[in-house]
Amino acid sequence: MTQSLTFRMPAYAVMEKHKYGLFTVFLLLYLITIFLNTLLITVIHQNRTLHQPMNVFTCMLSINEIYGSTALLPAVMKLLISEMYEVSVKWCMAQVYFLHTYAAAEFCILAVMGYDRYVAICYPLHYHSIMSNSKVVKIVALAALYPLIVFLSFYSLTLQLSFCGKSMPKLYCVNMELVQNACTNASYISTVGLVLILFLVVPQVVMIVFSYAQISKVCRTLLKESQSNALKTCIPHILSVLNYTIGSLFEIIQTRFNMSHVSVEVRLFLTLYFAVIPPVANPVLYGLGSQIVRVQIRKHFLKYKIQPKLVKTVNAA
Repeated sequence: MTQSLTFRMPAYAVMEKHKYGLFTVFLLLYLITIFLNTLLITVIHQNRTLHQPMNVFTCMLSINEIYGSTALLPAVMKLLISEMYEVSVKWCMAQVYFLHTYAAAEFCILAVMGYDRYVAICYPLHYHSIMSNSKVVKIVALAALYPLIVFLSFYSLTLQLSFCGKSMPKLYCVNMELVQNACTNASYISTVGLVLILFLVVPQVVMIVFSYAQISKVCRTLLKESQSNALKTCIPHILSVLNYTIGSLFEIIQTRFNMSHVSVEVRLFLTLYFAVIPPVANPVLYGLGSQIVRVQIRKHFLKYKIQPKLVKTVNAA
C-alpha cells in the first residue's frame, strides 16, 4: 500500500453551508481566549501583591490555555475556508502531540492548584514555608515537563508508524484515529494507552480527591464565616475541574460510542468543548472569582483610561 501524505477531514464538508459564519465564531473565540488569558497573565505579572503561588499556577494555566487554543483553532479556521479539507500527515502528527499535551498539562496544573488550596486551608500558618519560592519553581517545572515527557514516551510508538489510511473523521487529529490509519496493525498502542492513564490521570485524580477530602475535614471544624471564606477560595478551582471533567467525558463519549445519529451541531460542540470552553472560562473564573485579582484588573484598565486624560491636560496647559 502507498503511504499517505495527507488526510481528508470529512467533518468539515458537513459545515460547508455555514463555514464563513463558523469561521467568524472561531476567530472571535480565539481572540477572546488570547485577550483574556494575556490580560490575566499581565495583571498578575505587573502586581507584586499577586505574586503568590496560586496566582503563579493561574498564570501557568493561562499559558496552557493559549497553547491549546493555538494548536486547534487556527488550524480549524484554515480548514474551514479551504476547498480540499485536507491536512498533511506531518501537521496531523504535530497537532496530536500539541493537543494531547495541552490536555495532560491542564490536568496536572489543576491537580497542583488543588494541592495549593489544601495547604492554604489546612496549614494556613505554615503556608509560606511549605509553598516556598524554591518549591513553587520545582512544582511549576514538574507540572510543565511531566506531561510533555510522559506523553512523548508513549507517542514515540505512533511516530514510528507509516500511514496508508486517508481519513481523519474529527475536526482535529487525535492519536487513536492516527493509529487506525497505520499501514500495519498497531492495536498494541491502545493497550499501552491504558497504561498511560496510570501516569497522566490517576496521580492527578488522587491529589485532587485527597486535597478536597482534607479541606472538607478541616472546614467542618471551622466557624461558618471561616468555612465560607475558605470555600470561596476553592470555587474557581472546583468549577475548572468540573469544566475539565465535562470536556473529558465528551471526548470519551465520542471515542467509545457511535455518534452518527447525533446532529452535526451537537457533535461539533462535543468535539470542540475541551479546547474552546475552558480557555475562555478559566481566566474569567480566576480573574473575576478572586477579589484581589478583580481589583487589580480594574486598576489596570483605569490606569490606561486616566493616562490619556492626563496627557490632554498637560498639552492644554
